[in-house]
Amino acid sequence: MLERLEEVLRRERIDVIIPSLDAELPNFIALQPTLAKRGVRMRLPTRTQLRSRDKDRLPALCAQAGVATPRVRPIGSAQFFEHCTDEQEGGWTYPLVVKGVFYDAYVVEDPTEAAYRFEQIARTWGYPVLVQAHVVGEEVNLTALGDGSGALIAPVMMRKQALADKGKAWAGVAIDDQELLAVGERLMHALKWNGPLELELLRDDASTLHLIEINPRFPAWVYLSHGVGRNLPAALLALQQGVAPAALPLAAPRPGVTFIRHAREIIVPVAEIAAVST
Repeated sequence: MLERLEEVLRRERIDVIIPSLDAELPNFIALQPTLAKRGVRMRLPTRTQLRSRDKDRLPALCAQAGVATPRVRPIGSAQFFEHCTDEQEGGWTYPLVVKGVFYDAYVVEDPTEAAYRFEQIARTWGYPVLVQAHVVGEEVNLTALGDGSGALIAPVMMRKQALADKGKAWAGVAIDDQELLAVGERLMHALKWNGPLELELLRDDASTLHLIEINPRFPAWVYLSHGVGRNLPAALLALQQGVAPAALPLAAPRPGVTFIRHAREIIVPVAEIAAVST
């Protein structure tokens, strides 16, 4: 990765890199000191911070922060589903959520469907595969910046309005949720996170917020932050230029602002598609 980046740096100047994929964070953390000598700045968590928000470690983090989270267990074989409802195996109940360490999550209703999803995720993302207790509720998200000392900078919150087949937000509305904000502050204080992150939570029928995931980067819906007056990527660049958090030009977020994704059809000759595929 460093070799390829150095090829780019010989031709182009790079001031700041903002990683956008969970799986690339360990590489960038390892390369941060080397790239800093070449003038490339990044605002990244430590390796320990990154590991502490892994999906299989959320229960320990949430216990420290006083936040609810569903039970989760890493497994290495689909045989787990044959006896997982037994008391000696933990007394799990269907439906369950089967999910990958980096990506993908499926709600399954029985052992056959669970085994199928297990194999599908293992082929794509490797082991372990995670099993999580299923929580039904309203999906709410928070994205923000961390300064490395525990402060939550410029939080933007939204409620999912429409979902794609993998549970990703296809439409959402900005909200002002003080309970969600308090959860975000407690988690940020516990993590001492540095850089962007996203919290995914579910609010159940009893109004309890359950943390589902912490993503170590801006979410796909980060453009909503610009829409509500808190452009988080621009704020991150300002921090990298030495602007103090208190001096960031951040307006109070405007609840009610909505985003909707759309597909765009592009007409091209088939030869161009073949060239791109090749």
